[in-house]
Amino acid sequence: MRKLKVFFAAALMATGAFSTTAMAEDVPDEVADVKADHSEDGRYFTQYDIPTYNIQADGTVDWPTYSGFRRYHSECHVCHGPEGEGSTYAPALKKSVMTMDYYDFVDVVTNGKQNVSASENLVMPAFGTNPNVMCYLNDIYVYLRARGTDAVPRGRPRKKEPKSDVIRADEKACLGGS
Repeated sequence: MRKLKVFFAAALMATGAFSTTAMAEDVPDEVADVKADHSEDGRYFTQYDIPTYNIQADGTVDWPTYSGFRRYHSECHVCHGPEGEGSTYAPALKKSVMTMDYYDFVDVVTNGKQNVSASENLVMPAFGTNPNVMCYLNDIYVYLRARGTDAVPRGRPRKKEPKSDVIRADEKACLGGS
């Protein structure tokens, strides 16, 4: 049922019935929720099974958030600015992910997006064939969500949880290792 609710939110956004520029109080619970409800092998999820971050009281970040920082800064920051802050060229992703449905985020990163008119020329290239993005897409998402709530300050996270064996194996399989 939870995943159906998330799909419904994505359908509303796709039809224009829900805008990604909505105010925080207009954001469905599935999108606004960032609290870790459960974990699996070093990955954290909300009550709606959406990937999220887990920051400990001493500032230690979960491995996916740390990995997301690294991957974001290797692939995304050139256009979207350091730490998801945005640039004159592309929007602040730390703000966008706070109102954008997870599945819309995955779709835009995978397939790209193009809004070209007389007043704007917005082009996001597709990264669906880039393993340096796609193998770490959830990590990038949780890092940006942590930045969007200011749970993680600017700069490289100083402390991180160790990478789990399952995350290590998944990474190796995704990148084509044996």
